[in-house]
Order: sequence, then C-alpha cells, then structure tokens
Amino acid sequence: MRVLLHFDMEHEASGLDVVSCSEQDDARFYELLPDAEVLWHVLRPLTADDMDRAPTLRLIQKLGTGVNTIDLDAAEERGIAVANMPGQNAQAVAETSLLLMLAVLRRVVPFDARTRRGEGWPADRGLVGGELGGRTVGLLGGGEIATLLRGMLEAVGARVLFTSRRPRVDPAWRELDELLRSSDVVSVHVPLTDETHHLLDAERLALLPAGAVVVNTARGAVIDEAALVAALESGRLGGAGLDVFESEPVGAGNPLLALDNVVVMPHVAWLTRETWDRYFAVAVENCRRLGRGEELLHRVR
Repeated sequence: MRVLLHFDMEHEASGLDVVSCSEQDDARFYELLPDAEVLWHVLRPLTADDMDRAPTLRLIQKLGTGVNTIDLDAAEERGIAVANMPGQNAQAVAETSLLLMLAVLRRVVPFDARTRRGEGWPADRGLVGGELGGRTVGLLGGGEIATLLRGMLEAVGARVLFTSRRPRVDPAWRELDELLRSSDVVSVHVPLTDETHHLLDAERLALLPAGAVVVNTARGAVIDEAALVAALESGRLGGAGLDVFESEPVGAGNPLLALDNVVVMPHVAWLTRETWDRYFAVAVENCRRLGRGEELLHRVR
C-alpha cells in the first residue's frame, strides 16, 4: 500500500510503502499524489483540486485531531474516507499550554532579548513577572487536553475554571461569559467550527480582567486576531501565548509578532517524539484495517 506522508520526515512500517514530502514542496506533492492510496495529513490545507490529482486515494488520515484543513465534502463526494486520532497529542499540547502561560507571565521574550544583548540585570519595573499560583485560569473546553492541563495547573496552585458546550456537574464549570470575567488567564481548547469562529471577539475579550493573559494552542480563528492585537496594544490585556494564527504559516508582518508581551510558536504544540510515536501507531493500524476491509479507527467521514 502506497502511503504519502505529507511532512518532512521519514517513517518505515512493515507492509507499507511510505514516501514523504515537505508541506512546503507542492511540486513534489503533486508528483506523488497520483500513486497515493493513503495520505497522512498534518497541516497544509487539502483541497478538492488536490484530491482530483489522487485518483487512487482511499483514505485521508489526519495526524492529529482537527480536520478543518481538509475539504470533508470533497472527500465524501469522491468516496475517500477521512479519519483522525483524538487525544494522541493531548499530553504535548497541555504541556505547551502551560509553557506559554509561564513564558508570558515571567516575561521570557523581553528577558531573553535583554540577556542576548548583554544588558545585565533588569532595572525596569515593567519587567517584573507574575506567578500562576493564586491566579484563576479559565479553560475553553472540557476535553482531554483541558483535563490534563487542569491537573497541571492545580498542582502549581492555580484555581481552574472551565466551560464546555454542555453544562457539567462540576463546581469548576462556568458559562463562557462568567468564566471570562473571572479569569486572569484564559486558554483555548476547542475545535474550529462555525460556532467557535471568533468566539473570543472584541466584546468577549473586553470581559477579561485588566492585565489578563490569553493562550491559544487550538486554532487561530477561534480568536478575532485584530481584536486581540487592539487589546494588547492598548494595554487592556497583559499578554498572549500563541501557537496558532488565523493565517498559517504566520507572516512576518503580523502585528502580533512585534509585541514583546506576546510569546509565539509556529503551530508545534503537538510536535514531540512521543506524539509522533502515538500518531504512527494509529495511522499504521488504520492502513492495515483499510487493507483488510475493516472498520477504521476514529473515522470522521
């Protein structure tokens, strides 16, 4: 079975012919698509035109959870199955969310720049950092990532609240607007859907206490980026930790990149060796199930 891994790394699996291609190399991608029976998809959007270049494609296997980068209707029209792998990156994303909170509160970006410039110890009151212990952290989402992160936050002394689409019988559960009003830090852990697009708009960002921190390791468009920039530039918000952006890969001209109270990463919260091991275990199993005509794990369409 010919498998196309749309990421710049190698992988071998018994019984599978796996070829890889960088997400930045469309020429090679188009060259390899016609022979692919399975596509192991990461982030580069997959369109109907791409699928038309792959007449033998039977399965699009998302290496991760979010399938907003796949044209699901086009896949269904062409009889191509789509599957994902929920929870396999949860530990890595939860840890990265905690990392971004701490990096913003402890002013890692300006301290790093000052240290590299050889400027010695800080004398600027504006560089005094903060601690997570004693702060209230609001989690948008109640899934596996948010659950893991809740345990980490409580272990360092933070008070944790969360919200979800359906009310929970849990003293930490809050309606969204109430959660925002109560949160010194808010962290996004919901998928991008029509309902969650710009969920955190200017009106909702204004509900956060002055000096609050926003962290997003889910999908960029859950936050209205222009509204976030305005709130940060005005000083209304204290900072942001972002692994995702509305347009990816993020361009050098994005105004968020010019702010020293913003810590950024290029959508790599999931990217650990351990996550890859879990991804490949599911991906290989689904290829074997496809070959045997069995039900796929975590089929989306």
